[in-house]
Amino acid sequence: MILQGRSAIVTGSGGTGCGRAIALRLAGEGAMVIVSDTNIAGGEQTLRLIEASGGRAVFRAADMRQEAQVRDLVAFAAGEFGPLGALVNNATAPFAHGYEMEHWLTTVETDFIGPLVATRYTVEAMRQARHGGAIVNISSISALWHGRRTPAGAPVYDAAKAGLLRLTTGLAELAKTDNIRVNCLAPGWIATGGAREYWESLTPEQRAERGVPASLLTTAQIADAVVRLATDDALAGRVLFWWSDDEPKLIEWGDRGYKGAIPFSY
Repeated sequence: MILQGRSAIVTGSGGTGCGRAIALRLAGEGAMVIVSDTNIAGGEQTLRLIEASGGRAVFRAADMRQEAQVRDLVAFAAGEFGPLGALVNNATAPFAHGYEMEHWLTTVETDFIGPLVATRYTVEAMRQARHGGAIVNISSISALWHGRRTPAGAPVYDAAKAGLLRLTTGLAELAKTDNIRVNCLAPGWIATGGAREYWESLTPEQRAERGVPASLLTTAQIADAVVRLATDDALAGRVLFWWSDDEPKLIEWGDRGYKGAIPFSY
């Protein structure tokens, strides 16, 4: 097992969704998992579930909006349980529409600035240890759309998740220089929380009318994809997107994203 005997940080793993599932899967791969969240009770529950399944873990509270806490989280994982083998930037702010400044700032700080800071400190820790490692960013298919045909978007969330895509591809060279692979998963609708509740409230016909997928991804599928991105040595700087009712696919390396562009004359 690639992660055997190494530590792995999973941010936002104190809830009942993907973070917890990812933490459990990484523990199953032999990693010493650093469960991190602002939800202390939830984080401790994730810890108990990992231990009950025979895995090893510890909980460390951290707010991704606070640089000092993110720095200390990485130092804790690398210093107390190192070498640090993986970081999964999964934490996300509560999803909300609207234009309230407080929400916009919280979203950007949690979904982009926090992962940016965590990535920077993790890269430094992995460089010092000289063991390499993997970083997996969790984005969203909402970062791929160039405009929406249906309403109810959240522009700042989309912007933050799009930032993770470019951060990932921009750090591809780390695989060659430091044996640190940075990859990104952009999933579609997942069967958790509000997304699942909304999906279940609609008929198949209503889903089709509103652009809602016919099926939802499971947290187990997300966890499996993250483990693949974290352990496959052939993947670096890659974005894996997974529409909920389709198969997971890698974006072609170097794709400019404009194959369907419309000619413009003036």
